[in-house]
Amino acid sequence: MSGGLPDNLRHLRLFLALSGKGSLSAAAAQMGLSQPAASQALAALERRAGGPLFARRMSGALTPRGLALQPRVVRAFAILDQGFADLSPRLWLTTSHAQLRALIATVDNGSFALAAARLGLKPPSVQRAIATLEAEAGRTLFTRTAQGMRASRAAHSLSRAARLALAELAQAEADLAAIDGVAAGPIRVGALPLARAAWLPAALAAFRRRCPGHAVSIIDGDYGALIGALQRAEIDLMLGALRAPAPHDDICEARVFDDRLALVAAPGHPALGDHPPDMAALARADWVVPRSGAPGRAQFNALFRAAGLSPPSDVVETGSVVILRELAVEAGYLGCISGAQLAPELRRGQLVRLPIGGDLPARPIGISTRDGWVPTRAQAMLVDCLHDAAPDVRAQP
Repeated sequence: MSGGLPDNLRHLRLFLALSGKGSLSAAAAQMGLSQPAASQALAALERRAGGPLFARRMSGALTPRGLALQPRVVRAFAILDQGFADLSPRLWLTTSHAQLRALIATVDNGSFALAAARLGLKPPSVQRAIATLEAEAGRTLFTRTAQGMRASRAAHSLSRAARLALAELAQAEADLAAIDGVAAGPIRVGALPLARAAWLPAALAAFRRRCPGHAVSIIDGDYGALIGALQRAEIDLMLGALRAPAPHDDICEARVFDDRLALVAAPGHPALGDHPPDMAALARADWVVPRSGAPGRAQFNALFRAAGLSPPSDVVETGSVVILRELAVEAGYLGCISGAQLAPELRRGQLVRLPIGGDLPARPIGISTRDGWVPTRAQAMLVDCLHDAAPDVRAQP
């Protein structure tokens, strides 16, 4: 496959028209093209797609390659055309891939110069693309301010639709490459700290055995940053604690396993000898705990409130196992973190569970995706590996 599928959106629309009309002449008429021009456009698209899309050029009978492409293009334009319809009925026919890229980059960067740098273009090229888009839309999409270019609500809305549509076309490119036995583009996984400890590495090891040539890109971050990246199609899926119900209508959550918090100390800590534990002493201790607002922090605080005590105030907030382990071992801190996340340290005896917290409620851990997301073959295989690698929390030390 050569070039990029979205480089000419009109070619993709012609492909859909032909698959629906069953006649090149009818498809050409729908797109306002002559039949020779339509034939040339289709040939260019097939070169980029890596092979024939139709069994016979003059009919709408799809090849396996065309069958792989069609549903992706349908979904992409369903998203994009809704964004266009909110602005102008002409945009579906006139807007180019270059204009959409300029729009996204300008919304993200708030400046023609920064947008151009990101795209490898000169600022006037980006400015012209936006001006043409605004002329077709019949409205201003950006307002110049002292702080830069302020995007209108319409610009944000169309930019989001464009991101999702272009992401769907990137999925199409991966599907077409898979037909040829080629891995196309990395799978982008947003991983919360819990996922990075043992679950994701085990799944990745299995995935690499099944798909040895396919790249996977791991993006670390907190929940707020990663859920935003997922909505913007900057990552394909997100792993970690679920926020049931899902925080946004466009996010789907799939539980894979349950996890419980682990309250731990370094071997030999005095708190390990207390049976039952002295909760008042624990409330005065130094702790490493989840950040405020995290589900685990709420459970930690509730444990002390149930004993009629105020939660510990001398705390270090982090989701890092490394920081927790080092503070526990070197400075005598106690720790509270996901049991699945801490499994390697518990298994090696670097940390030991305190005799409390065994009845804390389980938290669902799983995979978050965009509503309507259809994985590529490789992405589906990684999801299977994630399910297979789910830790057995009952077997944790």
